[in-house]
Parts: sequence; structure tokens; C-alpha cells
Amino acid sequence: MLHKVEGIVIRTNDYGETHKIVTIFTREYGKVALMARGAKRPKSRLASASQLFIQGVFVFQRHKGMGSLNSADIIDSFRMIRSDILLTSYGACMIELIDRLLEDGQSDPELYEILYQLLFRLNDGEDADVLLSIMEIKMMTRAGAAPVLHQCASCGSAELPFQFSLRYGGALCRRCLHFDPYVMKADPKVMKLLRMFQSINPVRIGKLNVKEETKAQLNQLIDLYYQEFIGLKLRSKRFLEQMHSFTDEVNKKNND
Repeated sequence: MLHKVEGIVIRTNDYGETHKIVTIFTREYGKVALMARGAKRPKSRLASASQLFIQGVFVFQRHKGMGSLNSADIIDSFRMIRSDILLTSYGACMIELIDRLLEDGQSDPELYEILYQLLFRLNDGEDADVLLSIMEIKMMTRAGAAPVLHQCASCGSAELPFQFSLRYGGALCRRCLHFDPYVMKADPKVMKLLRMFQSINPVRIGKLNVKEETKAQLNQLIDLYYQEFIGLKLRSKRFLEQMHSFTDEVNKKNND
């Protein structure tokens, strides 16, 4: 039986000398792994559509095991992401989150739209750190470990300001801070961004001008939360961190 779906390529693996196994995150069926026969041949009609980040309409045939990709029409190649190694690294973090935290065949049309919107904005030159933070926070919910952010995780109070507690898995109000001696002194702007990114559709978020120190604290908090509650460290994010460290070293040497 033939299926025609819209999707985004989130993983590719070489198979033999000429084939690829392509994992597509589809609007209709979630993650689908397909054999793209001959896709490694330069003149193959599947070659260009079997690349990371490609959004297209894919026609495939399902079997008892792995399906076969028959044809693909590209909608968007996200050319800027694919041509810039730093943007590629940010995009790789987004798609690795989906690949590792979402079960095969688990349909999530909302997440598909979130991924598309974030890749579109990344390709358009918007703040890559902010866009990745949005995806990381959205995926906390998919992992079944969403932090409590809109009220105190201890008493339920909605009175601001909040601090962040790993022990309680989210926000603590000023009256409950004493329950966690290791509570994180999060900037109110960081807590506000966390709440916004958790609840709002990326389509409704305008261009955000976030200070570097705010982004650094936001990233630190997200990383700690993933380590504590989800137990996931992305290979792509380690590479991204290495790239940033290398860039910082180069800039420091140039300024000396």
C-alpha cells in the first residue's frame, strides 16, 4: 500500500554501497524509517531528498518490516542551515531530540509544526540559542518530564517571583525556598522565558532579543534539568559545545 506524507528528514544511515536508510518525521505517522534504494548514487532521483533537514512530500510503500521510499518532492531544503556548520549543529540538536525522545510511529502533528517553524526561523537567521532552547523545553513534555513553571511546585502559589529547584522539578515561590537549600537563583527573565517557551506556539513568538548572560543561564538550567530528569545528553550538543569552545579560543587569541 502506498502512502503519501509530508515530512522532514531527521536521520540518514548508509546501507551498503548505494542505499540509505532515511528516517522521516512525518506530520501523519510520526517517525518512519524507509529504505531509499540507490540514494547514494549522485544521479539518483532520491539523492537530493535523502539529506538531513529536507522537508518534502514523500511517497513510500509499507511492508511488514521497513518500508521503501518510492519518490519525494522537496518543499524546502533549508539551504542556509545545511551550508553553515554552526547552523547545522543547532539543527542537528533539534532533530536528535525528536529522534531519541519520540517513539517510532508516534504521531505528533503539533511537534511537527514546531520543528518546521524552528528550522524555518533558524534558516532565516534568528537567534539559534533561543530557538534550540524552545525545542529543548518543548521536548521535556514529550519525554514525560515537564517542569512545573506556572505555579510553585511545592505549594501551588502563582505569586512571583519564582526560583528554580531541581529537587522539586520546577518553580519555587519565596515562601518555599527554604525547602531546597540548593535552589537555583534564576534570573526572573530566565523564569519568564521558560514559562513562555513551554506554553506558546513558536508561530506566536516574535523575534526575541535575549542577552548573552540570560541565554547562558537558560542553557545551564536546561542542561541540568535534562541530566536530572531525562538522562539524555545529545551527541550533537556536545559537538556544538566543542565548536563554541574552539571559537572562543580563536577569538581570545585574536584579541590578545
